Amino acid sequence: MKNKFLLLTSCILYLASCNTETKKVEETKQPEVKTVEVEHVTAPAFNQDSAFSFIKVQADMGPREPGSKAHEKAVVYFEKKFKEYGADVMIQKATVTTFDQKKWLSKNIIASFNPENTSRVMLCAHWDSRPFCDEDSNKANAKKPCPGVNDGASGAGILIEIARVMAKQKPNIGIDIMLWDMEDYGKGQVESAYEMEDDWGLGSQYWSKNLHKQGYTARFGILLDLVGTKNVVFPQEQVSVFYASTFVNKIWSTANNLGYSNYFIRKQINPITDDHVYVNKFANIPCVDIIGYDPDKSRFFLEHHTLADDIKLIDKNTLKVVGQTVLEVIYNEQP
Repeated sequence: MKNKFLLLTSCILYLASCNTETKKVEETKQPEVKTVEVEHVTAPAFNQDSAFSFIKVQADMGPREPGSKAHEKAVVYFEKKFKEYGADVMIQKATVTTFDQKKWLSKNIIASFNPENTSRVMLCAHWDSRPFCDEDSNKANAKKPCPGVNDGASGAGILIEIARVMAKQKPNIGIDIMLWDMEDYGKGQVESAYEMEDDWGLGSQYWSKNLHKQGYTARFGILLDLVGTKNVVFPQEQVSVFYASTFVNKIWSTANNLGYSNYFIRKQINPITDDHVYVNKFANIPCVDIIGYDPDKSRFFLEHHTLADDIKLIDKNTLKVVGQTVLEVIYNEQP
């Protein structure tokens, strides 16, 4: 009996010792968890009146369709404004062929801020006008160029205002503003004997396959399209969600925190062919499309690709919502 007790006692002591040693080993294996709190940065204020003025300048030029005087005038204007705000500016030229087998000289405007910073984010929009109002109810307007104010000028105007803001207060990262040409010369409802795959977004397609700088990359991109009308909503588009879900969540959460959840709605819509498709597909940069679209009626704004897409459609409150959201996102990016 005594021997059994001693044996039992020894076993208990041994097991206790083993448990103690095991616990010590487990404790040494546990990594030290450090909580790093990232301080929120309040972004500079986005001035909707200033953005509106930049849109109006484009509208006053008239339709900026390929080959027009307004098209050339717009290039000069964009280059001048971005340089005025301290950017390194280059014009990426390319000859592109449209679905109707016509050749055009495309001009992408690329404005780089903090060019020495290797941590970069790209902001983009298209700036050209559609050469035909093929969705106009008045068929007499079908062959006239679209004013392209909400569809084109609104995104470009917001980005010029962001450039103006960055000239006064630099963000922590590098920013590249890309204004794409030849986005809106797709076949659409236009009668044509020709078929062409990917006939939209020719400027962004060219850039995505021929980067303006060898080895260029960015953490992510934000595309603005149809971002100026009243009572617009921005649902989450499926190509953006597929390639860039992290950044979709970041942008929509930022908008929600700013009180803009009635604009940036958490509802997914089907894929939309837009410039971000090619940035994601060919440049391998996750890019999010902030695009005005009514998911309940499955359509863009009523004046889309019509002669009525003019300055009267632009709502300053919407410009503020989009511009402030983008500023809040980029100013809270850490190097």
